[in-house]
Amino acid sequence: MTDQSTGTDAEETPSTDAEEAPRTEAEEAPGTDAEGTPGTEAEEAPGTEVEEASRTEVEEASGTDAEEASGTDAEEAPGTDAEETSRTQAEEAPGTDAEGTPGTEAEEASGTDTEEAPGTDAEAEAEAEKDVTSGEEAALRRRRRVRRRIRIALAVPLLLLVLPVLVALTALRINYMGDPADGTYTRGKDAIWLGHAWVDGRKKDADVTALAARLKDTGIRDLYVHSGPLEHDGTLPASSYPNARWFIAAVHREMPRIRVQAWLGDVLASESPHGMRLERAATRAAVVRSTREILATGFDGVHFDLEPLHSGDQDYLTLLDALHRVTAAQDAPLSVAAHQIDPVPGFHSFWGTTTGHPKWWSQKFFGEVARRVDQIAVMSYDTIQPLEGTYGGYVAQQTSLALEVAPPTTDLLMGLPFYHENRFGHWNHAETVPAGVRGVRLGLSRTDADRANFGVALYVDFAAEEADWTAYREGWVR
Repeated sequence: MTDQSTGTDAEETPSTDAEEAPRTEAEEAPGTDAEGTPGTEAEEAPGTEVEEASRTEVEEASGTDAEEASGTDAEEAPGTDAEETSRTQAEEAPGTDAEGTPGTEAEEASGTDTEEAPGTDAEAEAEAEKDVTSGEEAALRRRRRVRRRIRIALAVPLLLLVLPVLVALTALRINYMGDPADGTYTRGKDAIWLGHAWVDGRKKDADVTALAARLKDTGIRDLYVHSGPLEHDGTLPASSYPNARWFIAAVHREMPRIRVQAWLGDVLASESPHGMRLERAATRAAVVRSTREILATGFDGVHFDLEPLHSGDQDYLTLLDALHRVTAAQDAPLSVAAHQIDPVPGFHSFWGTTTGHPKWWSQKFFGEVARRVDQIAVMSYDTIQPLEGTYGGYVAQQTSLALEVAPPTTDLLMGLPFYHENRFGHWNHAETVPAGVRGVRLGLSRTDADRANFGVALYVDFAAEEADWTAYREGWVR
């Protein structure tokens, strides 16, 4: 629109006004003034008195005035004024006005409006876009830096947590390598945990007969039959084990060489306000009385499982001393279930601080407990191990750690998982009986291959599958 408007104003308007108007004046003025007026006066004047005078005047006038007038007026005016004016107007107007003004103003305006203004706007917009783009890029770079810093901030502590775990898992897997020594099999001192159904009336003679067939030609010598739990005050109602006498008699009849121990336990108030409080002397005294009572029922021994029991609990050691005096007086074995040993020194403290549950015992505390009892069974399951190889390596490590501090006179048993669960702490695909048996043999081979008072403990009868029994027989009994 700007170019078309400029073309009309600059080209059409000057050619009409500047050319047509001067031509009218230059053509019409000479024909009227120079030709019409002098011609009339020259032709009409000779018809009077003095012809020659007239002629002279006329000729002179004509020749002088007319010619001069004509030459001056008609020629000079049209030629000079009209033409020069016309040329001046026609040339100067188009050149100045039409060409100069429109050319200058229109072109300059056009150049300014159509070229400079759009160019300025476009450049301004481009600059604005560059500014926006630069701002967006700067913001993007800032966001990337922030994200990078966040990733680094998260990665560092994660690496500090993961790296030790990876190192530990690698070490355990390496610990699972190698071949067990010859002769590292059952010593005939194994045990199995049995459910409460055996003493509450649910099991019958046929069940005892089936159990005897199952245990024939194995290394099992002790049955830990659940007869509790103890009350939080340490007492044990006789109603908790109404069929205990029948079961003990049936086992002695069907399996004469096997001992029946009362499995007693309770939850300790070590991590919650509810449970048994071993720091109370009255509670410990009640536990000792309950032990006397249940041994009087005919049990061959007593097996305690008090959890969660923290490493270094002196009240527990005091209780064991009191209990051992009672069992020793009746020639009955005192047996306990023990927590796992620190895989690295002080690990129970770290775990207790981070989780509130110090699952492990120090090796020193384990030795202190083992020296106060006749039999100690390590609960070497629920290990949090993710792989079968790392679980086997872990069991091998636990076996070695226990053998290093358990007195040779104390029966040391390593637990095997005869149950199948998937939860945090126990993965069924990892904690298998074959891996556990191999780990026990590796630890025994490396630490004390000839230890006589050694065996495995199977947990638990009511959850066991045929494959568990097969793995136990083939891997450990032979």
